[in-house]
Amino acid sequence: MAEEGELTPEELLEHIRQLKVSDLLLSILPTVAQLGYAKLEPEGRDLHQAKLAIESLRALTPILVGTAPDDVVSDFEQATANLQLAYAKAVGEELGASPDDGGDGEPEGEK
Repeated sequence: MAEEGELTPEELLEHIRQLKVSDLLLSILPTVAQLGYAKLEPEGRDLHQAKLAIESLRALTPILVGTAPDDVVSDFEQATANLQLAYAKAVGEELGASPDDGGDGEPEGEK
């Protein structure tokens, strides 16, 4: 028997049945973007993980077209573009170069 305040297995199953995949994506994508930015911070920089966040956003955002409001999709597209720019800047810092000096924005080994 479930304790007070806990869902029974049947109630949990019903919640899962009512959940939409688009709702789950809409709740996960902001976290992916935030994590991507966190991985660009100098203290804990992990360019591979930041790039994975970018690629995840690039793959999942178009899937929301037609299932999420247009302005929300546009916001995710803008967040992806901003994260890509921040990634390019971080790569430039890692290489000791300015990101606008003609480089492709990817460190050696990431191409």
